[in-house]
Amino acid sequence: MQWLMLQQDQAEDFVIATGQQFSERQCIHWSAQALGITLRFEGQGIDEIAVVEKVTGSQAPALKPGQTVVRIDPRYFRPTEVDTLLGDPTKAQQKLGWVPEITTHQMCQEMVASDLQEAKRHALLKANGYEVPVSAE
Repeated sequence: MQWLMLQQDQAEDFVIATGQQFSERQCIHWSAQALGITLRFEGQGIDEIAVVEKVTGSQAPALKPGQTVVRIDPRYFRPTEVDTLLGDPTKAQQKLGWVPEITTHQMCQEMVASDLQEAKRHALLKANGYEVPVSAE
C-alpha cells in the first residue's frame, strides 16, 4: 500500500482502513484470546471491567481466574473524542487497487504476538541481570 502511494505522479492523501468497525471490547477479547485468556465483562459505563474467567496454555502464566485485567480510567478520555471511528478506503481501492490482505482480527493477533515476543525478550534479559527500559507508548 505504501509502495502504491509512492508510485503516484501527484501526491494525494489516502485512507488505509478496512471499512469495518469493531468495539474496544472486541479488540480486548481478540487480544485475550490470542493469549489463551477467556474474559467476562462486568459492570457498565466507566465502571465496566474485564475479569479473567479462564486461562489455557502457557502464554499468560501469571494470570489467575478472578483477576481484573481491564479497567476504565477516565483520565484517558479525550475531551474532543468522536462517537465513532470508521475509515473509508474507497479512494485507495479505486485509485491504487489496494485491498486489505489481512483481517482486523488477524492484525490484532499479530500485534499481540509481537508484544508477547518483546515481553519474553525483556524477561530473559532482566532474569540475567540486564536492565532494559520498558517502552511507555
